[in-house]
Amino acid sequence: MEDTRIKEIKLDIARPGEKVRIIPVKDVIEPRVKIEGDGNGFPGVTTKMAQLGEGKVNILYGAAIVTIGDIVGFQEGVIDMWDEGAKWTPFSKTYNLVVDITPIEGLDPHTHETVVRSAGLRAAELVGEAGREVEPDEVLTYEIGSMAEEIAKYPNLPKVLYVEMLISQGLLHDGYIYGVNSQKILPTLLHPNEELDGAVISGNCVAACDKITTYQHQNNSVILDLYAQHGKTLNFLGVILTPELTTLEGKFRTCDYTAKLCKMLGADGVIVSEEGYGNPDSDLLMICKRLENAGIKTVLITDECSGWDGMSQPLADTAKEAVAVVSGGNVSHVVTLPPADRVIGNAEAIATLAGGWDGALLEDGTLMCELNAVIGSTSEIGYHNCTAKLY
Repeated sequence: MEDTRIKEIKLDIARPGEKVRIIPVKDVIEPRVKIEGDGNGFPGVTTKMAQLGEGKVNILYGAAIVTIGDIVGFQEGVIDMWDEGAKWTPFSKTYNLVVDITPIEGLDPHTHETVVRSAGLRAAELVGEAGREVEPDEVLTYEIGSMAEEIAKYPNLPKVLYVEMLISQGLLHDGYIYGVNSQKILPTLLHPNEELDGAVISGNCVAACDKITTYQHQNNSVILDLYAQHGKTLNFLGVILTPELTTLEGKFRTCDYTAKLCKMLGADGVIVSEEGYGNPDSDLLMICKRLENAGIKTVLITDECSGWDGMSQPLADTAKEAVAVVSGGNVSHVVTLPPADRVIGNAEAIATLAGGWDGALLEDGTLMCELNAVIGSTSEIGYHNCTAKLY
């Protein structure tokens, strides 16, 4: 389907190990095709509404669609495919089809963002069709019945919920659930398969290090780890999506409602992951306090904004109830990324990235920036290998 709001699209390929830099990255999406069941693609966004979470999906594992291009304000992140930069991002290991989208002139910023986001999703659907008739190398099954069925099946295992916080703060600070902006939802219970099947997509284009890309929603590592332990050490009840709002009233509403859902569903333990840092730290700790004070054991996954020397207070809020916290690393850690042989996009965009600055691009093409600017470097769903420890 042609989008008349797009002026030009450029395609390029970046392979693991090549001295290639991609900047400024907007989103990363995994190409897939639904071969059985309802809801191919991204219902509510690129295709008609359908219920996700059942059926069979063929995945082009190891491939990714990467969207790039300027929108407005701060401009997302960097992916380096080789050497020092490669170790800081999980997407140096994927074969990346880079889609550089230039909309027509005169679009307002919200429409501009929608055009870029939708084009990336459609590209993933189109590429995913290549896998429709392919015999899979591996078949993975993810299945959980109703809560009543699972509790009856595993009566002695602790009941665990996953609360996933989504950035929900305005233009370039949003997530979407079946096409609905997360700003507009109350905390919502999902079957974990819905998220793995494409119900949740990213509209977050500011803090590259800990944004949850659409690819990471499709492969949410917390969900996959909980599935791996389901029926063995715990009983995985489901996923609660919680918006991170900017107003105090909104924070109280969503945090109270999240805790209420966890109590109503009988959770013994809850894992809470954050998206972003700073303002959302307050939501993270508010949820933690409510759950712990209700007798529900709570584990938090976050990252730290601890300054270049790592000695600043890591979160914008604290709580004595936060006794089990997993760190995805320090977003302020400064890295030096060597010059690339080829840049896909605009290397000068580093000056307007969160984690970059005027002068971050040196004359020889070297980048000096915080991890803040590197896509997925301090993942708050554990989708990378970075952490921070106190010695």
